[in-house]
Amino acid sequence: MAEKIVKVKKEKGLARWWRETIGELHKVAWPTPREAWQLTKVVLLVMLAMGIVLGGLDFLFTRLIGLILG
Repeated sequence: MAEKIVKVKKEKGLARWWRETIGELHKVAWPTPREAWQLTKVVLLVMLAMGIVLGGLDFLFTRLIGLILG
């Protein structure tokens, strides 16, 4: 009896990437809206603190260089 030859169609690169990406997104533990807001506040506070620190250092070094060169 003749055997059937079954060809398995390979997925194209983009289709495979999309399918795997959606699969991985289903595994993500998404934060609740409350957790997202709390984390957003933490990020904003850290950005503000770093801006103040870096701005202060910039001011001090500008004054120091001005005194040395002036």
